[in-house]
Amino acid sequence: MNGWLLTAGGIAAATTLIHVTAGGRSIVRPLLASEVAGEPKRTLHVVWHMVTADLLLSSIALLALAFASAPSTLLTLFIAAHYLAYAAVFLTVTLAADWPRPLLQLPQWMLLPVAVLTFVGTR
Repeated sequence: MNGWLLTAGGIAAATTLIHVTAGGRSIVRPLLASEVAGEPKRTLHVVWHMVTADLLLSSIALLALAFASAPSTLLTLFIAAHYLAYAAVFLTVTLAADWPRPLLQLPQWMLLPVAVLTFVGTR
C-alpha cells in the first residue's frame, strides 16, 4: 500500500463530497436561479457536472493506485499534474479577484496538497 497515494485519494474523495454538497448549494442553485442567459447558464451547469465526474474518477483512480502492487507512474504523474493545474488556475483567478480575503472565498486552490502527495507517491 502506498500511503502517499492513499492520503491524496482520501483528500480528493473528501473534496469531491464537498464539491457536490456545498457546491450544489452555493454555486449551482444560485446559478440556475440567476438571470444569466440560457446557453451560458447550461454550459456552466454542464461544466460543474464535468468537474464532479473528474473529481470522482480521479479520487477512485488514486485510491486504486494506492493499493496497486505496481502503480502506474505515468497515470500517477498525470493525476498529480491535473491537480496542480486545478490549483494553479484557482490560485491565479483568486488572487486576481478584487475581494477581501480572496483565498477564503475561492478555496479550491487547496487542491495543491493532492498534487504534492500524488507526486511524492510516485516514489
